[in-house]
Amino acid sequence: MALRLDYVAGVSPSKWLRAWGERRADLPLEAARVDEHEQLERLRSGEVDLAFVRLPVEADGLHLIPLWEELAVVALPKEHPFADEAELALADLDGEPAAPVQSDPAMTLELVAAGTGYAIVPHSIARLHQRRDVVAVPLADAPPTRIALVWRVERDDDDIQEFVGVVRGRTARSSRADETPELSPAKAAKKAAAERRAAEAARGGGKNAAKGKNTGKGASARSGTGRGASGRSASQRGRRKGR
Repeated sequence: MALRLDYVAGVSPSKWLRAWGERRADLPLEAARVDEHEQLERLRSGEVDLAFVRLPVEADGLHLIPLWEELAVVALPKEHPFADEAELALADLDGEPAAPVQSDPAMTLELVAAGTGYAIVPHSIARLHQRRDVVAVPLADAPPTRIALVWRVERDDDDIQEFVGVVRGRTARSSRADETPELSPAKAAKKAAAERRAAEAARGGGKNAAKGKNTGKGASARSGTGRGASGRSASQRGRRKGR
């Protein structure tokens, strides 16, 4: 008997496999990578017990825990005029041809390399299928994708819950009640910013902390200048394309 797990490209389950092996040597965990178009087929048919999927999915009859977000990037041929940009916006791609999307992301990037157009993919996919003739540029305003752990409602037993606990960072001695509730992206960002400010204040202390606040305001002003520069960069990109 074994616990069976599927995961889509871009997910690396090795740390959870190791943690499960250390905790439950009596119940092996078998993992297999599947294509996105079939990420729920084996789960719903009962061939596997859990799956790391890329949202959105039809969640009827499933338990679903959203996990982490993936940055969106645009894959471009290495010779493309935008290939050296540090960041792009969706508007920069207006008028650009898009490569035909394939069920296998590696084949989509193959078409990008062949010059058929660009492709917007999660950064994890671009990294997994990295090629010398394709570059991945972050998209500032593209919505991120998200990975989730799903399992069938009727398969919600102690073994499943123990694996869920491993993924969510529960130790063998802790309970589900000990978990830190998942924060929304906005709340997580606010919490991270507050923690950074507290750390800076602790390092500086007293007057230095106050200076740190002033520096923060200056940094905000400079950041505003940076956005203006970014706007000019976008205009320059437009001129390079003959707009």
